[in-house]
Amino acid sequence: MMPIYKIKYLSLVLFFLSTLEGLSQQSIFSLINKKDTVNIYQEMLNDQSDDLMENHPAEDIYNNIWTSLKINPYKIPIDSLPDSVRIDCSNFVVPTHGYVTSQFGPRRYRYHYGIDLKVEVGDTILAAFSGKVRIIDYEGRGYGNYIVIRHDNGLETVYAHLSVVLVSLNQTVKAGELIAFGGNTGHSTGPHLHFETRYIGNAINPANIINFNTGLVYEPTYLLTKKKSFYYQREVKAVQVARYYSVRKGDNLGQIAARNGTSVNALCRMNGIKTKTKLQLGQRLRIR
Repeated sequence: MMPIYKIKYLSLVLFFLSTLEGLSQQSIFSLINKKDTVNIYQEMLNDQSDDLMENHPAEDIYNNIWTSLKINPYKIPIDSLPDSVRIDCSNFVVPTHGYVTSQFGPRRYRYHYGIDLKVEVGDTILAAFSGKVRIIDYEGRGYGNYIVIRHDNGLETVYAHLSVVLVSLNQTVKAGELIAFGGNTGHSTGPHLHFETRYIGNAINPANIINFNTGLVYEPTYLLTKKKSFYYQREVKAVQVARYYSVRKGDNLGQIAARNGTSVNALCRMNGIKTKTKLQLGQRLRIR
């Protein structure tokens, strides 16, 4: 017997099709604003029926949005996601066996939304899960040659700084299938694979799912939760509110602290200096 939630959504679809018959796809989308889309999407994801949580196809999760223009075209805020989702990771294959050279997390001026794995130019890069190629593109000041694959389990993965791409747009791939060769393209200081795991555009630390020392997932099913899986959201906010001050002629730590509502000890702690450190003209000090 068809589950109740499927009957409900099927009835809604039939109603809209009969109401909007004859309109073009562009006209239909023009009737739905972004706020309504997020609300409808949130209602679907918050349906806690066992069937929806366990058997959700990627098309349902992504609301049938398929584009090769942006890594995150969905713009679904983390607060709109369900509290928890089970992700099937049982068919995972590590994309490369290189060791980790850079972790997920904040960098000096930006956030690093993936894991960097050491490769040599020409090393084989494999699809982490089965799925379909959504993006093949080049970004000179960022990812270089990169691929985005949407997977059957609801995740999307990003593979960047590639030398050669071996798959085509919209191609279906299997877990462990050869998709590219490692490289050093784009904004890169040396050959490596930049690897990301995302859920509806929102980045998850791949090291939460994968043990890169063994090349295996920690569990065949990953429990994605808003509070733990997306902890980086709080870190990004902390980085964004940081403020800096450029030292001017005649400045000392006491004057800078008094002008900016902080203390000398706090300035020293934030900047890794001592109270007797001689300040240099133009030196940038973090004040918050």
